[in-house]
Amino acid sequence: MKIKAFLTTLTLALTVTGLNAIAAPNIHSDRGDKTQTVKERVAKMTPEQKDARMAEIKVRINEIRDMDKSQLTKVERKELRHELRDMKKEAKQLDPTVIYISGGTVLLIVLLIILL
Repeated sequence: MKIKAFLTTLTLALTVTGLNAIAAPNIHSDRGDKTQTVKERVAKMTPEQKDARMAEIKVRINEIRDMDKSQLTKVERKELRHELRDMKKEAKQLDPTVIYISGGTVLLIVLLIILL
């Protein structure tokens, strides 16, 4: 009975939770080589360069936040959104310390602890 309940719960948990594939961002550098991705640029950086780049990103984000966006055209606002999105992706590559556990995984772990 326990095995049947466990298999039913496991099947339900795996059916409900979706699996996401995360592709490497393909952001091209505005400096120099246009074919170099963020991941490749970050891999070549020293820790000091990474810290300096994170500081640059933070300063630029604060500049954008403090801007008066009401005077910008639609195209300029769109460019700002793209710039922010690119900086966010680059920041994730610079500091990849996030661990993601989905709800289905947590449920499965709790069930395994209870059953075993």
